Amino acid sequence: MRIAKNTYPTIKDLISLPALSGLHISNDGKKTAFVKRTADWNDNTYKNHIWIYEKSKEEPYELIEGTSPLWSPDSSKLAYLRSVDGENQIFVESLDGNIGVQVTEEKEGVSAFKWDPAGKGLFYTALSLESEEIKKSREIYGDFQYAGKEYRNHCLSYIESGENSVAHQLTDGKDFHIHEFDVSSDGKKAVLLAGPSPDMRDYFKRDLYLLDIEAGGLQKLNVDRLLGGGVYFSPDGSKLCYAASIREKEYYKTRIQDSTLEIVDLHTGHRTQPLTEIDSTVVPLRWTSKGILIKWQDKTIVCIGLLSEDGTVEMVSRDGFILDASMTGDGMHLSFIKAMANETFEVYVDGKKITDENSFFGGKIKSNREIISWQSTDGLDIEGVLSTPAGFDGKGKYPLLVLIHGGPAWASFPIHSGCFNDKYPVEVFIEKGFIVLEPNYRGSSGYGNKFLKANYRNLGLGDCQDVISGVDALVTKGIADKDRVGVMGWSQGGFISAFCSIYSDRFKAASVGGGITNWRHHYANTDIPWFIRMHLGNDPWNDQEIYEKTSPMTYIKFACTPTLIQHGEVDARVPVTNSYELYRGLKDMGVETEFVVFKGMAYCSEQPGVNMAVMEQNLEWFLERVLGE
Repeated sequence: MRIAKNTYPTIKDLISLPALSGLHISNDGKKTAFVKRTADWNDNTYKNHIWIYEKSKEEPYELIEGTSPLWSPDSSKLAYLRSVDGENQIFVESLDGNIGVQVTEEKEGVSAFKWDPAGKGLFYTALSLESEEIKKSREIYGDFQYAGKEYRNHCLSYIESGENSVAHQLTDGKDFHIHEFDVSSDGKKAVLLAGPSPDMRDYFKRDLYLLDIEAGGLQKLNVDRLLGGGVYFSPDGSKLCYAASIREKEYYKTRIQDSTLEIVDLHTGHRTQPLTEIDSTVVPLRWTSKGILIKWQDKTIVCIGLLSEDGTVEMVSRDGFILDASMTGDGMHLSFIKAMANETFEVYVDGKKITDENSFFGGKIKSNREIISWQSTDGLDIEGVLSTPAGFDGKGKYPLLVLIHGGPAWASFPIHSGCFNDKYPVEVFIEKGFIVLEPNYRGSSGYGNKFLKANYRNLGLGDCQDVISGVDALVTKGIADKDRVGVMGWSQGGFISAFCSIYSDRFKAASVGGGITNWRHHYANTDIPWFIRMHLGNDPWNDQEIYEKTSPMTYIKFACTPTLIQHGEVDARVPVTNSYELYRGLKDMGVETEFVVFKGMAYCSEQPGVNMAVMEQNLEWFLERVLGE
């Protein structure tokens, strides 16, 4: 799809911008597979198609609809997930013109898989088989829950890659849910990152287990750390690497988590954390014979490098934003997905750019995105992304919109990508005459662990000052009109938007998307109450004061900002009750407000039409309330 020239991208254009993911390079380095996600406006859904690049051919080509492509160890076959009757199943394709073979027939689908190192079959996770008792319980009480206990967990199974193969379940799903796994190079052991259930409330109960694949024995490693993602064996199977908290689990029950990469020797039990000086965003991507391929964020750059045994890091890329990377086992070949400043993502193979996704803009006018910095009211240095019109010369006062990212452990970046923003049409705002500021407020990732924890017991209050001081900096520079400023954001960004719009009178209009409004009520309803304890230092029953101090609803009597409220009906992370409370409070205070609940939507929607409606509502709201249109 080519979009028309001489104007900024429309809302439909922004949603139609393809998103790249699922990158994997074959072990011989000759082929790379990746996934391209596009909006299908006729069916009002998003479609994922696997693309293949072969070094013997000039251009990548589309193979088939599917996700999660993985090359076999001998590089001859490609396994992937494809939906069959609404559930993902494993297929294997040989690329020789034969039709792909469906390998699994899991009733409720496959969640993740990896090739057997010998290339004969595949290990995968899927929901465990049900006993008659559990089946009856599910019929009465619904999926996952029976008398408050989790029953439906992901277990590990193995199946040969041929047609009509029989799967063998390797773990018991009762009280044991597998989040991630890896298999040793000899195929004899598997490492499992597992907890008692898929429920996020069991986050503190996750642990690592070693599975003897032949004998079936399961050994708990008793890692007293909070575990993140990316669990990998060393090439010789003697060590493991994974993302983990720097200190023991117990410490983080009332402290913000900081993480790093941890390595454990399976023979001695000795553990090391060689990268504690790198930001908490560091995650391993693969353990190769040349070292561990790692990814981490450095302010608004996302880097990749190779960690050697002596603890040194060989930088591979430190310009732009690396979304995903894949390296061959011998460390000789590398592919990655990267976006440079003011561009969208492209696929690179051994240093060569093999896609042309930026041609999607087809001569369109784009905003310019640059990094600016300022000091908050307490002297803390803050950065942000400022989007300005093409040809911007810094003269004249522009109406300003502040777009606040979620997280808080995330950030805004100076790139063009719909995968990070499907709710606020920045390019259309720019075309209408606004400039847009995206502050990386305290608590954002990429700025070191001290900055990551700078909003401890100060949620809303410190964040709000970081935002307002950014507005003040642009007003002082003479490029922002102090009387025409709006604020918006979703999730944690929605919380800060609500705080800014209620706690201060600096904004002419606000949009609060899926935002927290009352920490005490939110604590009782969210699926991650431990996250709140980490940031506020206690639960609401033992420290009611901090919950009141940091909740927007505490200050509702001072509200005066016209506010649009948007929320997904089935959001488990930030339940919609937050928005009902904000709406009622604003109405009782006589403040202009509109409230939209999106039926069937959680945090985001899988329907491009719904995302278009979200964007259009925000556009209309700020055009009318800030510009008077």
